Amino acid sequence: MAFTRATGKHRRASRTARTTRNLAGIATLAASGVVASVASPALAATDESAPHDTGLQQAVVMGDELAGRIEAQADAQQAAAEATAARAKAEAEAVRLADAAKKRADEAKKKADEERAAKVRAAREAERKLLNTFVAPVTGSYVSTGYKASSGLWSSGSHTGIDFHAASGTSVHAVGAGTVVEAGWGGAYGNNIVLRMNDGTYTQYGHLSSIGVTVGQSVSRGEQIALSGNTGNTTGPHLHFEARTGPDYGSDIDPIAYLRAHGVSV
Repeated sequence: MAFTRATGKHRRASRTARTTRNLAGIATLAASGVVASVASPALAATDESAPHDTGLQQAVVMGDELAGRIEAQADAQQAAAEATAARAKAEAEAVRLADAAKKRADEAKKKADEERAAKVRAAREAERKLLNTFVAPVTGSYVSTGYKASSGLWSSGSHTGIDFHAASGTSVHAVGAGTVVEAGWGGAYGNNIVLRMNDGTYTQYGHLSSIGVTVGQSVSRGEQIALSGNTGNTTGPHLHFEARTGPDYGSDIDPIAYLRAHGVSV
């Protein structure tokens, strides 16, 4: 008679199948005279045996229990191995997710740092351009006398600056940010102001009717510093403007080129 059992990775063999295997094993042991060693004490003491208590039956039961314990131990070991593998897989996945999150965070920080640095550079560039961009000393005016114009009116024989058309009392503005190094009477220039610009150059404003700043004062681009007038050596009200490399007379440079280089249309 054939015995069958259901298939399965850890399915315990049926009792019938296990019993059959155990009986076969016991039969082999009996043939070799080993069964006698596992006989019950009662059988070892008497030739008579109980109707349902034989050494063969006890050996089968013991073999069945041993097989069950071995199978249970194998199942437990398999379950532990699977649990260990599952934990290792979960830990590896957690590490992968953490690494991915850190990478995203690092990339986001790098991008934010780059954007912040770009904004700082843009702000500095805008500030630099603003500091380097001037305004005309008189709003809406024009140059009435050019640079180096010849005339006996000037002791040097030529004009050391340019004249802007302006009626007396017209607002005069600092062309750029700087510091007042002279504010008062300037001889032939009449009332005048000299500024040291932030770029190291100098500008002069002459023939003023009034002065609104003092030496040492800082002024900003476009700030009103005086009113135009007709003081000093002049034939009428206007603003005399000079650009210089130093604070004193004789260090003049072309004021039109100077203003144009700083963004002023003259």
